[in-house]
Amino acid sequence: MQDLTLAGPALLGLALIIAMLLIVAVVMLVRAASGRTRARKADGGDTTMLSMALQEAVNKLKAQERQMAARAEASERLAGQIVEGLTSGMVVVDRDGAVQTLNPAARRILGLDADAGTGPMTDGFRQVPALAEVIGEALRTTAPIVRRTVTLDRGPRPAHLGVTVSHLTGADGEMQAVVCLFTDLTAVVELEERLRLKEALARLGELTAGLAHEFRNGLATIHGYGRLLDLDALPEPARTYVEGIRAETTALGEVVTNFLRFARPEQFAMAPVELRAIVTRAIDDLPGAADVTVCEGQFATVNGDDVLLRQAFSNLVRNSLEACAGGATTPAIVVRGAIEGNDVFVTVDDNGPGLIPAAVDRLFQPFATTKAAGTGLGLAIVQKVIVSHNGVVVAGANPAGGARFQVRLPIYSGS
Repeated sequence: MQDLTLAGPALLGLALIIAMLLIVAVVMLVRAASGRTRARKADGGDTTMLSMALQEAVNKLKAQERQMAARAEASERLAGQIVEGLTSGMVVVDRDGAVQTLNPAARRILGLDADAGTGPMTDGFRQVPALAEVIGEALRTTAPIVRRTVTLDRGPRPAHLGVTVSHLTGADGEMQAVVCLFTDLTAVVELEERLRLKEALARLGELTAGLAHEFRNGLATIHGYGRLLDLDALPEPARTYVEGIRAETTALGEVVTNFLRFARPEQFAMAPVELRAIVTRAIDDLPGAADVTVCEGQFATVNGDDVLLRQAFSNLVRNSLEACAGGATTPAIVVRGAIEGNDVFVTVDDNGPGLIPAAVDRLFQPFATTKAAGTGLGLAIVQKVIVSHNGVVVAGANPAGGARFQVRLPIYSGS
């Protein structure tokens, strides 16, 4: 019994020790489990933060990509607007001879169809071989072409272009394409020609007006003495000689008068005038012209001298009448008006024998004539009058046969 009493405390102490050990073990297990939970939470937080950072970086990259695409699209749109809005023609041709770019101004200047676009240059530029030749030269060489003048044959009014061609090279230094820029210089060239012609006419007038005046005075004296002679009192041979003197002095007097009219400066009485009325009156005043001449089309108001313009158109119609006089067919003259832009065109067509090609370039020169009895001053006076009105007159062949003269005058703007 005493042994049991002594063993009781020992067992109780052992139980307490075991209980404490169990408590310590449980606490340690609980702490280990809590540590693992916290570690897992920490790991999960880091992963979430990393994912968010990656997503933000991706969003930024996408935003930058969208901005870059928008800037590229805006740049491409601006480049397209610049090309489309150029008043000069632009053609880009690659090294294989294919047209890559053709802006609207190029189509307008070259007279190409609205649907003309990319493709082989030989197909698209058939109507303008002179320009195609310049571009082909640039493709064959490495030197640029700067400020070259090219003339395009367009009937009575050729077009003049100022052309510049440069090369586009790649990263390897090889030529990839050529860029051709050209401007319509037709108005400038025509203005220069008119100025040169006005200066030449002015110099000619100063040199010859005095001489022609002296000739006229001498002819007037000879003609006057010839008129004083009584033909009835003269023998038959002398009567024939006097009649010849009178006829020749009269003809020479008309030539000198026409030459003076051509050479001396005219006093212009400029005013707005209806061109149809001028042409109609010129036809009516010319004997025999009204019966064989038709006036049609659209005319306009021009700023000019009524008398001088009437004289110019009268000379043109008279020239056509005289050309048709020797033909086997009945003369038929058509005077046609047309308005294009700021100009009015008046075309005089006849059914005569036409113009000799070798004489076309000399038609408007003084004393240049293909008629046996012509003085060669009628068309020269026409040119002087038209040029003095800032216009142009050209001669060519009538597609229906005969000759064609075309006058271009600026329309009166009202200012």
